[in-house]
Amino acid sequence: MLWTLVLVPLLGAILLYLGGRRLGRFGLSLSAALVVLVTLVLAGLAVMSGWQGGVAWSETLALTLKLSAAGSVFAVTIPLIALPIVAYAGSHEVTLRFDQRRAEPQGRRLMAVLLAFVGAMQLLVLANDFLTLLIAWELVGACSWALISHKWGQVEVPKEAAQAFLVTRFGDLGLYIAAAAVFAGSGGFGYAGLAALDDGLLGVAIAGILLAAAAKSAQLPFSSWLFAAMAGPVPVSALLHSATMVAAGIYLLARLQPTLSTVEWFAPLVIAIGLATALVGGVVGIFQCHAKKLLAASTSAQYGLMWVAVGAGFPGVALLHFVAHAFLKAGLFLAAGLAERQTGSYQLHDMRQGGRLPGIALAVGVMSLALAGMVPLGAAWSKEQIAAAAGHQAVWLALLVSLAGGLSALYATRFQLLAYGRPLRRERSRLPDGPRPSRAESGSLMLLAGVTLLLSVVWWPEAQDWVAEVLPLALAKSKTWELVVSLVLVVLGIAVGFVMTRRQPRSSIWLERAAGWFGLPVAIQAIAQGAVMLGHFLARFDDRVVDGGLRGTARFGQWLARCQLARFDDRVVDAGLRGTARFGQWLARRHAQQGEAVSEGMPGLVIRLSEWGGYWARRAQSGQTHHYYTGISLGLAVILAILVIGAWL
Repeated sequence: MLWTLVLVPLLGAILLYLGGRRLGRFGLSLSAALVVLVTLVLAGLAVMSGWQGGVAWSETLALTLKLSAAGSVFAVTIPLIALPIVAYAGSHEVTLRFDQRRAEPQGRRLMAVLLAFVGAMQLLVLANDFLTLLIAWELVGACSWALISHKWGQVEVPKEAAQAFLVTRFGDLGLYIAAAAVFAGSGGFGYAGLAALDDGLLGVAIAGILLAAAAKSAQLPFSSWLFAAMAGPVPVSALLHSATMVAAGIYLLARLQPTLSTVEWFAPLVIAIGLATALVGGVVGIFQCHAKKLLAASTSAQYGLMWVAVGAGFPGVALLHFVAHAFLKAGLFLAAGLAERQTGSYQLHDMRQGGRLPGIALAVGVMSLALAGMVPLGAAWSKEQIAAAAGHQAVWLALLVSLAGGLSALYATRFQLLAYGRPLRRERSRLPDGPRPSRAESGSLMLLAGVTLLLSVVWWPEAQDWVAEVLPLALAKSKTWELVVSLVLVVLGIAVGFVMTRRQPRSSIWLERAAGWFGLPVAIQAIAQGAVMLGHFLARFDDRVVDGGLRGTARFGQWLARCQLARFDDRVVDAGLRGTARFGQWLARRHAQQGEAVSEGMPGLVIRLSEWGGYWARRAQSGQTHHYYTGISLGLAVILAILVIGAWL
């Protein structure tokens, strides 16, 4: 039964693409939303009933599905996030043919790939072995590339999609290494085989898992691929950066943390990567003026905090922050799309839509405050849990996590005031009037904001006890001073963000570098282009050298066959055949001349010899004793002569 969570969205994607050509915008959106809703209901039933699934290829290879604590959280959250995003996409991205009012192929393709993406992610979070995980990992990568390159007709889109694909594909190699290490050490691909590995193979497997997780979760040095992923439509960014593509890495770490943490260097390395990404991503978000790229930098930073929680030994805290972050980040991306629809630009300084869209601005304000970590919103509580988990390791680590939270408050304030703040007096006349959001667009945004607000209940102790019992997971006990320091930094970040939005930014090469991941995208792009060039070089090498050698060998064989082998055949083989024929003819002639005399004389000779032998045999049987003695004497003489001759020789 657990396979239905995967098959329903995948089959729905195929049917929607093939049969959606006759559907209008409403029918297409409704069909996609129903598929996601059915997936959500099935996920709820699976969690309550403990479904499992598996397909055995052989005694060694099998595809197994199992609901773990982390998998249950993701299996329910993914369709919950996808439902409003699909509804938004149907209204925001799907265009219609003017003649027949049918959905354009691009719109159908987008909705179908979104559903396929949901199915691939469900397979990823339900996998219970590395073989199933690899299949899901590849499907997620392929769907993400198709979604990012949706508007492939634009010049830069294919390049950006290829860059994001190549960077994540490089990280995928780590997962293959990990799977190979597990198979070599345990003879299978099951997650349980990790615990059976010796220290050497276990270290190799963990290193591969970290490489794959860091690339998928956009951690340093892979963070900048999220900027390339911004080439995709707004619903794609909302789904990729909230509960699916980027979430795959943190899911894998949280799922396998009990086994991975047995290696001494795992926790320090995970904390270092996560903390560095959270701080650097926060700085990038502060100076970034592109709305979607600011949110992308924020995604890397927030997942960096989740990495810190996993490294500190609290994977459950990372899962809770994932849930809170998924709803608010999906809503903020949709809000960025609405602002861009009004102004025609993703530049934050061109937006300020608070006066024209006050209801949307209020909903975005709730999610921005949650991203900032302002009490009493749910994301603030999960962020404080991460700071408390870091405090279990060291005081300085808790302070740095709180600093990363202050940076989050700063860039969240910039996004809110620039995207949906009230315009300055000097800018009011320059703001364009765009189309009003549809009910589906505004409703999707309001739903995500409502869930973000509803998650505030986790501040109640009873709700915390219920969460810890249901999942189950371990929560970190926070100290009063940690909460105070964290709130002070949040307030300070909001204040600094307010000041920054009131001033016109000055152009500076250093600010541009800071906003662009300090030149990391240029380096990644150079590496990606180098990989493409290397591929072209190897292709030419294969054509000119490898294939040229094969063609030369074929031509040499043809020449050899035409010249040398033909001559050998004429001079040796054919000459031998002709000699054999002449010998046969000579033998036939000799037989015709002398063979008859020999063949006819042989029977007569045999007859005469037989008669002569019979005659002497009869003569020897005379009955006289002295004849027998004479024969015996002659026989003994012959025997003696034979012995003497033999001894002499």
